[in-house]
Amino acid sequence: MKIAFLTDPLSQFKTYKDSTYAMMVEADKRGYAIHFFGPEDMALENGKVIANIRRIRLTGDSKDWYRLDEPVALPLSDFDAIVQRKDPPFDMEYIYGTYLLELAEKQGARVFNKPSAIRDHNEKLSIAEFSQFTAPTLVARDEQRIRAFHKEHHDIILKPLDGMGGTGIFRIGTDGMNLGSVIETLTVNGSRTIMVQRYIPEIVHGDKRILLIGGKVVPFCLARIPQNGEVRGNLAAGGLGVAQELSATDLEIAQTLAPQLYQRGLLLVGLDVIGSNLTEVNVTSPTCFQEITQQKGFNVAGMFIDALEAALAPK
Repeated sequence: MKIAFLTDPLSQFKTYKDSTYAMMVEADKRGYAIHFFGPEDMALENGKVIANIRRIRLTGDSKDWYRLDEPVALPLSDFDAIVQRKDPPFDMEYIYGTYLLELAEKQGARVFNKPSAIRDHNEKLSIAEFSQFTAPTLVARDEQRIRAFHKEHHDIILKPLDGMGGTGIFRIGTDGMNLGSVIETLTVNGSRTIMVQRYIPEIVHGDKRILLIGGKVVPFCLARIPQNGEVRGNLAAGGLGVAQELSATDLEIAQTLAPQLYQRGLLLVGLDVIGSNLTEVNVTSPTCFQEITQQKGFNVAGMFIDALEAALAPK
């Protein structure tokens, strides 16, 4: 089987924690030919979606970990699977990429996650569909609405709709200190829509990443616990990752969403849950494979490749 990974530059990978690297290692163990390309390598040429694609040769050295063959311009439909692992920002270039991938699907490519499903599931806004699991939430750019939400709930979180890794997240307490400045900054003076949520005190116990793979629930989550006075648990913001079993509420949320999202073409989803509240539905490039595997011995990458094989199997 030939698998092509659409990713950020390989030189940026931190192999000790990168989930895409774990996927590549697992695929390589199974004898699959693995390849790499970036968004900048894609093109629509003579009606065909192609990319300058390089085969990856893993070295087994976690630092000097790969060798690349020379790039070859190939149709994406030449591969058994295209695994979309490009990180946000989810900007117009990202969206253009999903258009090209969707056209490649029509030409025979198999893309995971499905490009249209990635486009249709904003990682923040998607929680609105499952409001039975969410804390009070406002999506708006009007300052008066946001101020009224703060007046009602007193302690709130404000964040952009296109952020990742905890960037751009602010907490405003009961005193409302700096609320106006934060609203102006995040909404760019009322020109950008943002999300506002009631602060969830259980964040001190971690922002839990729950993985859904092939419509099934990974039995462990990674609680990302804020450190050093931070309100953010994201690993990229310095959070401490602690793998743990799912609570009954975690499992209820995950089992409710897993089959629905899988039917929409989302092979891999990362839910974010604080306490008993769903806060995000991550579909672009969910992570935390390695932390769960290292701490609990559960082969998350193996479960992912199993699911990929099942999705590609003749029906």
